[in-house]
Amino acid sequence: MAFIKIWFWHWFPRRHWRIVGRTRSADEIPKYIPRNGVVIVGVEKPKWIAFDCPCGAGHRVMVNLDSSRAPSWNLQSTKPLTFTPSFDIYENGKNCHFFIHDGKVLWA
Repeated sequence: MAFIKIWFWHWFPRRHWRIVGRTRSADEIPKYIPRNGVVIVGVEKPKWIAFDCPCGAGHRVMVNLDSSRAPSWNLQSTKPLTFTPSFDIYENGKNCHFFIHDGKVLWA
């Protein structure tokens, strides 16, 4: 089992969302991801992204980036981080609906 390396400066608080690591498979996603950090699964072509929901409730979000499977999201830009369409997550009785655009969370 391989582990991804998350550099120490990624743990410093930041306002903007950014990519903190890449991994070959979803099994290698670390248990802890820095705040406002995203891990991309897939080295040559991104397949998934994983991050902790910005609501602070502690749930993990895994989103499909593969357009051949529905539903899928599109990684518009890595710097600044931008995804389309919005994320609408319902988990444990909590509904979180937001965009990540230009590295910032915009609540819907």
